[in-house]
Amino acid sequence: MSFAQLALLCGAIYGFLGVALGAFGAHGLRERLTPDLLAVWKTAVEYQFYHALALLLVGLLASQRPSIALTNAGICFALGVLIFSGSLYTLALSGQRWLGAITPIGGLLFLAGWALLFWAALKRY
Repeated sequence: MSFAQLALLCGAIYGFLGVALGAFGAHGLRERLTPDLLAVWKTAVEYQFYHALALLLVGLLASQRPSIALTNAGICFALGVLIFSGSLYTLALSGQRWLGAITPIGGLLFLAGWALLFWAALKRY
């Protein structure tokens, strides 16, 4: 399986899960979470969606012109979702505030992914 295919599959899975988790938050958690924790959940869903779309973009670009920068951007986006959104989902469900200390690592991965995407565009187009 090529990286482009893998990025497209990952983007599609993250998009699908974003819809499912967003609906779960809106309907299944509305009465169970405090407004603050529900806002944390919504932030996790938002960033998951943004980066699902970014992965789809990276996959499409990599299918046309593969590059190490695009591959690394996709890896950063995929891991960023796991760490950023994953830590926020876990924080919202468990209430364990220490998990917020992990979240910025995912944010740094998002930033690195966007910087690598910029670099790929600068070098290739």
